[in-house]
Amino acid sequence: MSVTRRLLAVHAHPDDESITMGGTLAAAAASGIAVTLVTCTLGEEGEVIGADAAGLVAAEADQLGGFRRWELRQACEELRIDDHRLLGGAGRYRDSGMAGTPSADHPRAFARAAAGGPDHEAAVGDLLQVMAQVRPDVVLGYDADGGYGHPDHIAAHQVMREAARRRGVPRVLAVVRPRGAMAAAVSALPVPADLRSPTEGDLGFEIEDEAVDVAVPVRWWAPVRRAALAAHATQIRVIEGGFALSNGIAQPVLDTEYFRLVDGIPLPRTADGGRAADLFAGLE
Repeated sequence: MSVTRRLLAVHAHPDDESITMGGTLAAAAASGIAVTLVTCTLGEEGEVIGADAAGLVAAEADQLGGFRRWELRQACEELRIDDHRLLGGAGRYRDSGMAGTPSADHPRAFARAAAGGPDHEAAVGDLLQVMAQVRPDVVLGYDADGGYGHPDHIAAHQVMREAARRRGVPRVLAVVRPRGAMAAAVSALPVPADLRSPTEGDLGFEIEDEAVDVAVPVRWWAPVRRAALAAHATQIRVIEGGFALSNGIAQPVLDTEYFRLVDGIPLPRTADGGRAADLFAGLE
């Protein structure tokens, strides 16, 4: 009798799922794994690409969050994720913006859910409710620095890790980018004239190659991931071999998506000593 594996991904904002692990989520959903995506905020404080959406931002009409929720739905359709949830319900937590900005002081800012913050227990409780319903074997999220230091990413890591600990989730993994693979991809990326190539420290999520525990091949899912990225049109411009955000920095997408063990059962190495290619390797 086969057992359905269950995967839970926890992300701070709409588009994070497609940027960091779109290929992995698409491959898992297509293979029959029960995939649940939890997004912690609506990304209300994001910048936008294109003049048509300029008036949606927080400083103007403050309608960006609702629009990004629609974009997220489109991306989930491309990735074939049927179970998508907003942590605590739509509007419970708000995008905090970058550290030091006034938006971080908003009473619903998700940064308040960081460990020691006034909303930490509530956010952990909200995620525990999801975990009780979907019973994940593996949880995916960010590393302790959130990948690049965004307060909401850090809070998402801390909420995810604490909820997984209390739930007893068998394995928690953080999405990462090995420096070697990223350097090779950046050097091969064709950068349009109106964008700039990334420099040291621009992209985040990078760790030393030897710290990677799982390498999931996703080349076959590149068109699906590309479509999911394109669905986030206010945030992402898709280019050949990659994409760019509103900062105008070209980023490559990799044919493999990588993860590091945060908590739980270690992943076995392959017979030749290589990394596992399966998020569930070594689990009963």
